[in-house]
This record gives sequence, structure tokens and C-alpha cells, in this order.
Amino acid sequence: MRYPIGSMFPFFSRSKMSDAPEVNPAPAKTQETHPLDALTGGAFSAATSSERASRIREWLATQPAPEQLQEVFKELSGRDKGAARAVREKLDEIRRAKGQEAIAAEWADKAQVLLAAPKLNIADALAWQRDAAKAGAPLSREPLSLLKVQLADRVKVIEDLQHRVQVQREAAVLLAQRIEVLSTKSWKDAQAALELLRADVARWQEQAEELTGDASWVSVEARFPPLLEASRTQLLVVWDAFQPAVAQAAAAAEDAAAPLPPVPVWADELRVARGLPTEAAAAAVAAKPARPVRPKVDPQVLEQAQQLVREALVTLEKETAEGHGKASAGAAAALRAVLKVHGKHIDTPLEQQVHAALVAAGELEGWQRWSADQVREDLVARAEALLHRPEGQVLGGRKMQESLRQLREQWKQTDQGGAPNHALWKKFDEACNAAHKVVEAWLDKIRSEAAEHKAQRVALIEEVKAWAQDQAASGDWKAINRALHQFGDRWREGGHVGEKIFAELQPLWKQAIGAAAAPLESAQKESLARRHAMIDEAVALGAAPALRIDAVKALQQRWQAEAQAVPLDRRHEQKLWDAFRKPIDEAFNRKSADREKAVTELSARDRVVLEASKALEAANASGDAQQIRTAMQALDAALRGQAQAAQVVASAQKAEQEQGGALAVPAQAAPENVASGEAIEGAESAPARPAPKPAARPVVAVRGDDRPGMKKDAPVAPGRGGRPGDHRDGRGERDAGRGARPDSRDRGGRFGDRLGHEDRGPRLGDAAFRAQRDAMEHAQLALRKLAAQAHGEALTQLLTAWEKRDAALLPGTQELGGGVTAAVRSAWAQALSAPAAGDAGEALLRLEMAADAPTPAEYLAARRALQLQLLTRRNDPAPAQTWGQDTARVLAGQHDAAVARRLQNVLKTLLRK
Repeated sequence: MRYPIGSMFPFFSRSKMSDAPEVNPAPAKTQETHPLDALTGGAFSAATSSERASRIREWLATQPAPEQLQEVFKELSGRDKGAARAVREKLDEIRRAKGQEAIAAEWADKAQVLLAAPKLNIADALAWQRDAAKAGAPLSREPLSLLKVQLADRVKVIEDLQHRVQVQREAAVLLAQRIEVLSTKSWKDAQAALELLRADVARWQEQAEELTGDASWVSVEARFPPLLEASRTQLLVVWDAFQPAVAQAAAAAEDAAAPLPPVPVWADELRVARGLPTEAAAAAVAAKPARPVRPKVDPQVLEQAQQLVREALVTLEKETAEGHGKASAGAAAALRAVLKVHGKHIDTPLEQQVHAALVAAGELEGWQRWSADQVREDLVARAEALLHRPEGQVLGGRKMQESLRQLREQWKQTDQGGAPNHALWKKFDEACNAAHKVVEAWLDKIRSEAAEHKAQRVALIEEVKAWAQDQAASGDWKAINRALHQFGDRWREGGHVGEKIFAELQPLWKQAIGAAAAPLESAQKESLARRHAMIDEAVALGAAPALRIDAVKALQQRWQAEAQAVPLDRRHEQKLWDAFRKPIDEAFNRKSADREKAVTELSARDRVVLEASKALEAANASGDAQQIRTAMQALDAALRGQAQAAQVVASAQKAEQEQGGALAVPAQAAPENVASGEAIEGAESAPARPAPKPAARPVVAVRGDDRPGMKKDAPVAPGRGGRPGDHRDGRGERDAGRGARPDSRDRGGRFGDRLGHEDRGPRLGDAAFRAQRDAMEHAQLALRKLAAQAHGEALTQLLTAWEKRDAALLPGTQELGGGVTAAVRSAWAQALSAPAAGDAGEALLRLEMAADAPTPAEYLAARRALQLQLLTRRNDPAPAQTWGQDTARVLAGQHDAAVARRLQNVLKTLLRK
């Protein structure tokens, strides 16, 4: 005998496969919401990790406070590390931004100090930009970008000053050469060029004063001011000697008794003008004996001698004309050597040219000798001034050494241009030797500091050796690595020593630090081998067809333990980590891609919805409202067609099972046909037929009412009575309730009385859902834009009809909108047909009150008065009810631009109501 399961096991109330609803379901246990769930938009209550990550990204888009980010990350990191990664990245971004702000502020202060200093060193400005970039300062953002430009401009000004100093120096040399060349020509040429030279010299001095008076002159390198000062001194010495010589030559030309100028060429010219022989010619005639008759010489020998002498003569004249004192002296010596051999074979004109060139070269050498003495005296004064500087301007050891070196180099150049002056040299050498005592004291200090630094470095080497012996058996590789880095920093910061001492200590340091780092390097090699083995394991796990999560986690834990035990170079360690992580990430990406591929495969319904969405997007682009509405209806039909087709197939299968007939489509194949899209096309092409209603089953038994005073053959009235297993509404037996429940495939509702619930079919895919949602949103936006455009066109046509007073231009009732009836439009047309008359001021105020629009300032008093009047007219309609008649009164009046603007502002609102 078989017993019902419920009678054998009272606690087992119903079968799990039963379609009947649970009679007395236990109340569901309400899950407590997380305190941060409301803050994050429901991220903590999300069902899946992807949904949780999506809500976290949406919450991060609201730019929450750092404290909230820290709290959410603390709670979320223990639940979902993938979703917490976005919060951690946001915290890291905020931390980096704060760090960059601090770095930017620090380097901005350094740049301000450089700019505020009266003297700017170009090397410091360039080092600021280089060091700021190394420190990670954002040089492309404010304020560092502006400070960088300011420093660059300041450096450019200083470099321009230095370049102008070099130009001024060359200009001074050219002016001196012009003066020296004029001393070899006629004194009249020199007198003619005197005014031009005076203007050029004055202009040169003005430019030199402009350079020294520039605000950035103090920032120029130390070698440029002495160059400019030396050029000024040399130019003024030559110029001060040239002017009196020209004046004396002019006076001697006017007065024969006046003394001759000190320039030999000018003196000879004046002697010739007075009818006297030149000094050189007179001396040559007096000293020259009578020449004996020369024997005849071979013409070829004469021609060769003439050629050699002319070549030497051309060279001397060229050097003399260019003012090259040293070169002209050498060329004169070469010409004299040629004359010793071939002088007796040249003719008289050539001999005169040779003597004139030698005289000119000798005078040029004398002129340069005199100017060189002036330069030497200036150098002596500058050397003596090195020890007599003010207290605040005393030069240090290095500056003094450089100044002495420059002075001696200038003295050497002066000696190369003229004969030496031993008296001035003695004074100059004594002054330089006295100033060199400062240099010697500085050098002694440098030597003592170098000895101290050497002792420190030697002690550091010994310390490293002792430390290496103590740490030989230690296994704390992190502490050993940290100590080695500290030793390296101390060696780099050990102070300056000479190149020779450094060359001696550097091999000892490398040997000591290499011996100390040998155990760590051995451990690092072993760690590298283990890490490469783990990388191979990761590649094998990633290439496996099934990804083993437990093996991956264990491998990652081994890697982390190895990384924490043995430190490596950060770049090398990062490369190894990337190589280890790559195959595992690729495996997870393949798994995610396969999952997404399976999810994103389009069903038949998705394809229909996608096609309808594309058609709606095309209609949106056309700008036709009717076409857009038609496409929206087609998309809505596509969204509902699958459920209708599924309902048709399900109804046919149910009818076949009940009637025992055979349908054309087997029941087992129905889901496949539905999924393949055949049922969809049929459902969309023909209206869905309603499912046949199941036949009512006859009543077999009815429970009677056995309560006192009631009839036993009457059914139990609805109430709270009945067996413990019955519904509380007392609708009868379980079978009756189960019979009242619709078929599970019809999905009529949770309870039997909800038979009218609409079936929407299976859920759409992500691509189809997004496509139909975007298409619907775009369509609604396009319809709103078209409606606004049509409203604006109708309002423009209305104002145009008023301006031209042509009722034929008035838009139709449909264009004006639902707020304008045919009677109102007729009243507007009559107002436009009649001649303009009447005042529309009060009507305009009523319209602005009806539209709640602002009134111009000049009409505010009238509007307040009208509002007070309307308060006394209790039975009069409100302006919002009579705006059509008020508009007709405005249209009946004369058109005015200001009134038209006010009318347009109110009708924008009223026509849309």
C-alpha cells in the first residue's frame, strides 16, 4: 500500500517539483544593509562582482572625499579585491597628485629664490630645471611652467649681454686698427676721418656704458667684465694718442716753424711739403758711399732677384696695412734677409719701395710698443688693486687664482705684440706674488680638507670590511641590501679628494664593497633561478586547457615569499614579475573572453531587436517625426514579438497534449524553433492567437460547513478557517487551489488570481538591450527637438503675420499646438484682418502675468497696479484663462519691435501649455 509522502513525513509539506505555491511560506530573512551601501549606490548589496565593480566606477565618477574612499576600500578589499582595485587606484592617484603638489611647491620656492636674487648664475638656472625634472616636478603645469619660462628669459638676457661684450671687444679692436692704419697714411686722410672716428668711439663708449648699466650685468660670468674693461682701456689709449697727433700735424702744415708730429709718416710728408728731404732719405744719402760701377749681370739672375724681393715686399705691405705688429716685424725681417742676398740686383724704384715699406713697418712697431706700455700700466694697476678691494668685495681663493691667471695671460699677449718692458714687469710680478698669498692659503685649506676626506674614505673602507665579516653568516638579505646601499651613499658623499688620491682609493673601495656584496649576489643568483622556474610553471598553468585557480594562488604565494626574502634591483624585479604575471593574466583574459563571447552571442530575438534599433536610428537621422514614430512602434513590436511567438507555440503544445492530437512541430523541437527565429517571424507577420482556455473540471467534492448552526451541504465561506495546510483566505482544498493556478509555462503570476500578467519573453542580450535603449532615447530626444523646432517656426510665422498684418500667414491650429482652439485662432485672424487700432499695454501685462514672465523695468509699476485691480475683480477670469483674447488685442494693435519681443517671450510659454 502506498501512502502519500506528506502523510509519512509531516515536515515535508510539498514536493520540490510541484507547481503549486507554498501554502504557508516562512517569512524571508531580511538581509541587513551595509552602512556604506547607500553611499556607494548599492555596491555592497550587488549580486555579482561585475555589477559591484560597475557601481563602484559610477560612485567614483562623483569625486568622493578621500576619507570616504579610504573607508570604502577598507571594507571592500576583504569582500571583492577586483572591485576594490578601482578604489585603490583612485587613492593612489590622489596620493600622487598631493605628492606632485608638494614637489611643485618646493621647486617653485627654489625658482623664486633664484629669480629674486640680484645675481643669477646660468649654471644654477639650468641645474634647477634638470633637478626638478629628475625629482618628478610637473614642469608643464602652473606655476612651474611660468617660472621655467621666466628663468629661461633671464638666462637669455644674460647670454645676450655676454655675446654683446664679445661684439664690443671686436669693435674696439677694429677701431684701434683703423686708427693705426690711418697713422701709416697721409695726415690729411687722418684729419678727414677724425670726426667719423670721434663719433664711432663715442658710440662705442655709450654701448659699453649701456652694457655695464644693465640690471643683469652682475649675473654675467666673471671673465667678461675684465674683457670689456681691457678693450675700453686699449681703445682709449690709442684714441687719446691719435687726436693730439692729428692736431699737431694740422698745425705744422699751417706754420712751418711748428714742431712736426710724432708720427714718422706724417713728419716725412710735412718735410716734403716744406721742401726738405725726409729723415730716412737724408740719413741714407749721408751714410751711403758712392757706388762703383756694377758689372753686367745675367738678366735671368736680375729677374729672379726682382721677383723674390717683390714677393717679400708684398707680404710686408699687406701685414703693415692690416696692422699686425708681430707679423709685420717678421715680414720685415724676411725682407731684410732677402735684401742681403739679392739687394744688389734690384733697380732703384724697387729699392725705394722696399725702404718705404721698412720705414712704415718700423713706425707701426713703435706705435704698438707705446700702446703696449699703456696696457701694461693698466695691468699693473689692476694687479695692485686685487689686494686693496673693499671688505665686502674681497675675492676668494678660486676667484683670486682665476683673476691672476687672466692678468698674466693678458701680459703675455701684450709682450707678443711689442718689446718687453722690464720695469713694468717687475712691478706687475710683485703685485701678483702678493695677491697669490691668498691663493696659497686657499690651497692649504683645500689640501687639509682633502687629507681629512681621504682619512674618512679609508675608515669607511675598513668599516665595510669589518661589517662583511660580521654579516657573513646572516640570512637577512633585506637588511644586507639596505646596509650596502647606505655604504654606497656614504662613499658618494665622502667629500672631494684629488684625482690621484681618488684613483688610489677607488680600487680598494670596489674590492671591499664587492667582497661584502658577494653573499647577497650569490643569494640573488639562486633566487633568479627559482623565479625563472616559477615563471616556467606559470607559463605551463596558463597554457593548460583548464585554469587551476588553487595552483595559481599557491604559485603566487610562493613568488611573494621569494620576493620578500631576497631583494633584487627594482627594474629587474619588475621585469621578472611582469614575465611571471603575463601568462596567468592571458589565461584569465581568455577565460573572460570566452565567457563574454558566450554571453554576447545573439539570439534570434536579439537580431530582430538589433535590426529594429538600426531602423529607428536611421529614422532619427532623417528628421521625420512620423517616420520616427513608425520606427518606434516597429521596435516595440519587435520587443514583444518573441513573447507572443513563445505563447503561440506553448499554447499549441498544451492543446496537443490535452486533445491527444499530433502537431506538425514536435513538442521537443518547440524550444529550438523558438530560438531559431522561425516562430518569431510567424508571430510578427500574423497577429498572435490567444491560447485556448482549458476546460473547466467538474466539481468532485465540496467540503461542507460543519460548524454549529450552519448547513453541511453549503461550502465553507471565505475566512481564516480550514485545515492548517489550507490558504488563509479559505479558498478550499489544495487541489482546488492548484487547479486555479495557471500553467507554469503561461507564467500568469505568483498566485492563481493573477491571470492577466503580461509575458515579456526571455531576457535580451547585452548588445541588443543597449541598442534598443539608445535608439529609444535618441528617438525621444529627436521628437522633442522636432517639437521645439515646430513650436519656434509657428511662433515666428505668427509674429510675421502680425508684422505684415496678413491673416493668410497665420499658422494652422495644429501647428500652434493644443493650447490654441479654433475659436482663439479665428479671433487672432480677425484681429490681423482689421486695421491696427487700440492700446495693447494692459493685454501685454496680463499675458506676462499668465506666463509668469518678467516685465521690463519701465512697466513694473503698471503691472503692480493691474495686479491690485485684479484682486478687486473677484468674478473676472484670471489672465491664465483669457490669454487667447489678450493675444488677439495685442495683434489688433500696431506692430512694434519691443512689443513683439515681449509677446514672443510670453507665447513661448503659453503655446506649450
